[in-house]
Amino acid sequence: MATSLLATDGYKFSMAEAGWPLRKETFYYSHRKGGLQVMPLDLAAFVRSLIPEPRQEDYEYLAKYDYEMGVGFRAAILRKEKLVVRAIPRGSVFFAREPILTLTGPSALISWVEPLLLQLNFRIQVATQALTDREGLARALATVTCDEQKAIALETLDAVGVKPVPITVDSEGYARRVRETVKELIEAVEDPSRIFEVGLRAATCLEQHHLALRACKDVGVERTSNVEGARQLGMIPVGTMGHEHIQRYGSDDAAFRAMRERRPQRSSYLLDTFDTLTSGIPAAFQLIREDPGAGDSIRFDSGNKKLQYLYAVTRARDLGIRPVNILEDGLDAQATREFEELRRQVGWEPSAQFYGYGGHIVARTMTCPFTRDRVAAIYKLSQTGTQPVMKFGNELAEGKQSIPGVPVLFRRRHGNGPIGLVGQEGEEVPEGYFPLMEAEPETPSLVGAEALSAEKARIAHTPATRTLVEELTRKHFPKGR
Repeated sequence: MATSLLATDGYKFSMAEAGWPLRKETFYYSHRKGGLQVMPLDLAAFVRSLIPEPRQEDYEYLAKYDYEMGVGFRAAILRKEKLVVRAIPRGSVFFAREPILTLTGPSALISWVEPLLLQLNFRIQVATQALTDREGLARALATVTCDEQKAIALETLDAVGVKPVPITVDSEGYARRVRETVKELIEAVEDPSRIFEVGLRAATCLEQHHLALRACKDVGVERTSNVEGARQLGMIPVGTMGHEHIQRYGSDDAAFRAMRERRPQRSSYLLDTFDTLTSGIPAAFQLIREDPGAGDSIRFDSGNKKLQYLYAVTRARDLGIRPVNILEDGLDAQATREFEELRRQVGWEPSAQFYGYGGHIVARTMTCPFTRDRVAAIYKLSQTGTQPVMKFGNELAEGKQSIPGVPVLFRRRHGNGPIGLVGQEGEEVPEGYFPLMEAEPETPSLVGAEALSAEKARIAHTPATRTLVEELTRKHFPKGR
């Protein structure tokens, strides 16, 4: 069955319209955490299985909800022959922070795939646990959310040659926990219309997310980033901007203006791509000052959000503007109550503060521990056109800096040095290493991996990658960070 064009997040469509949908770009996939892990499948085939088959009724639905798509997007999404997949082979092991997959192709096409591709982390965790701790695997998979999640787990066990473990599907139990979680959030904000769901990337599969969305709707939440889920359940699709949009433009100001000036709807400005306090907030507030009645919002997404929030509110008052505040990333009920208390203290209206929840609703309500957060799976833009790009984030200590360029992975064959080197396409293979993305597939195994693990999986950048990081850092932070 072909993937629906709507089976992605709403902001993918708005960014395509405010960007360059046909531009050649590269994204990469990685896990920031998790130690030694194994790849259980053919990544190129997996990626190509996700590519959508658009229908005219899909475009009509998008237009109904202010996501009318132009000729550039419509052409880009069909150019499957332009897709280039570079990936570590089936059966290989990898470490945290190694780029294990890159996609190069038309911007709109390779951006679209992100939410479904991130669900790959569940398969990897099942495979890794199966090859290291069968008893732990049995406990982890004892109860799952839906038939599709069970099928994925069994398919993965078969791929790595491990006998199945007993798996019970408890969809109603999962839905009940989601409803209870969302009710608690609604109690904190006192109005379900102030909550929206953004958990497609936190789900293990589309069926699980559909269950979570239905539970959200049952208790009054009507907005979700999952456009296909919104269509099926009669909800409202939402989303404006992700980090990739700001990276394409190279500055917060240029990116924010592109969204404002290429789409007639209200804009939501994501603040933390470079630095929230010194770059994101000033750029967003300048635009809001130019048209204070537009109803635009600012979105806090990482770092010390309370500090950022208080600074933003104080600065907004000084400028005589009242932006809508949107809080996301890692929020739970307690954090929500704390931000509601802050809102009351600073005198911000309830109608001007909204909350988005992903993993807290979708993943923490699973009994299975194999969540996206457990390995911190990411999919980041690394090159747009011929320009390498990075996400810097607010705090280097968070470890959220991304890799620029067209990254490739070198694995040490012999000698000393890091076990993994993150290089660039076309770079000469370092002495003692081989290009892992060009290796032959093998039977998935972690046998003999203890020696690799004992080295603490030291990963480093090649000179080419270090040079790109240094150049981009100087470009965006000429006075230092």
